[in-house]
Amino acid sequence: MLLNNVELDMKTRLIQDGVTQTEIAQRVGVSLPYVNRITKGREQIVNKTFVKIMSELGYDVELTYRKRDGN
Repeated sequence: MLLNNVELDMKTRLIQDGVTQTEIAQRVGVSLPYVNRITKGREQIVNKTFVKIMSELGYDVELTYRKRDGN
């Protein structure tokens, strides 16, 4: 099981950093609709098969986010 709410985490970080979805899409070279699909949970960014395998082995998956120094 994936313990994170990746969509909410991304929305929160964008707001905290004062960055719009349009700006982040341009920075990383993807379309605004793609970023929007991620933030609405319609686009899977964590491989379901990986999560399923880890779950079958008895593990939950949790992503950790750390702000880099100097950013």
